[in-house]
Amino acid sequence: MANPAFWNGKRVLVTGHTGFKGSWLSLWLLSMGAKVTGLALDPPTDPSLFALAGLARRMDSRIGDIRDPAAVDAAVRAAAPEILIHMAAQPLVRLSYDEPVETVATNVMGTVHVLEAARRCAGLRACVVVTTDKCYENREWPWPYRETEPMGGYDPYSASKGCAELVTSAWRRSFFAKPGAAGIASARAGNVIGGGDWALDRLVPDCMRALMDGRTIPVRNPHAIRPWQHVLEPLGGYLRLAEKLWDDPADHADAWNFGPSDGDARPVSWIASHVVERWGDGAAWELIGGDHPHEATYLRVDSSKARMQLGWEPRLGLADCLDWTVEWFRRYHAGENIERVTLDQIERYEQMDGKIP
Repeated sequence: MANPAFWNGKRVLVTGHTGFKGSWLSLWLLSMGAKVTGLALDPPTDPSLFALAGLARRMDSRIGDIRDPAAVDAAVRAAAPEILIHMAAQPLVRLSYDEPVETVATNVMGTVHVLEAARRCAGLRACVVVTTDKCYENREWPWPYRETEPMGGYDPYSASKGCAELVTSAWRRSFFAKPGAAGIASARAGNVIGGGDWALDRLVPDCMRALMDGRTIPVRNPHAIRPWQHVLEPLGGYLRLAEKLWDDPADHADAWNFGPSDGDARPVSWIASHVVERWGDGAAWELIGGDHPHEATYLRVDSSKARMQLGWEPRLGLADCLDWTVEWFRRYHAGENIERVTLDQIERYEQMDGKIP
């Protein structure tokens, strides 16, 4: 688990802080006493967790595009971060078919701009570049992918993230290998779910929108299997990794998988059925036909290295991940204070004993 004493007073720059994962991470860092600066575009959805949680008033929020190297450099110079967590990205597979050039420019050259600014940041001690499990060349294997598997990508999004991994590795070896240089690592997580995600063409946000509107949930690919995990699981891994980079960059400046337990790779139909059951009120899901862009059928990562070398473990089983997500949206739908709702779940997660219930 992340160490609050470590983060208290640390200067942290989070790119992508207005997004779903970035907002959860920013709230968590602030709750531990970190001095957080963010660089991102305006929130990608309306509503957004960033706006509902009032993050603009709680942190130094800078609106800018990581495709603009001057904007990135200005944010890094202003924040003078000790730790940099790069999460800004175009994160959607289906959108990458409509906007392939923008996806590559953001995910590849945006990462280059961040790493170049990091090179010029004298006080930087640790940098975590967040990519995705889709960076791997997916051969639809029944076994999980290890960090040493080759990069690839069928669609523009997956290919761009594989490229971001190659860029991170090249910059690490070329510019951050000398003694005293910041530790640069990359982090690969699976399909993340949780309260506050309103992205289009994602299963759980699609479920929540339909349920809150009283509609039947549309499901397009019921047999696809994904490694589902609650948003706090990989975020806890990123924080733990940054702590290790601070103390021992030589042994931790590398690529890392943060995936759920093997039993939590479930088909879309299982997810939809569980969400419907937990929501109640006559909720239902249905299969929608039509042609859809290619999406991987099966993909799972091996997190053994993170377990053995970072002491990181998933804390929530899949049923609990979905329960927490449904609870969050239920409380949002009831008009509760979203900052408090989100912090409640962060505090509950921090208090867990590390064993999946």
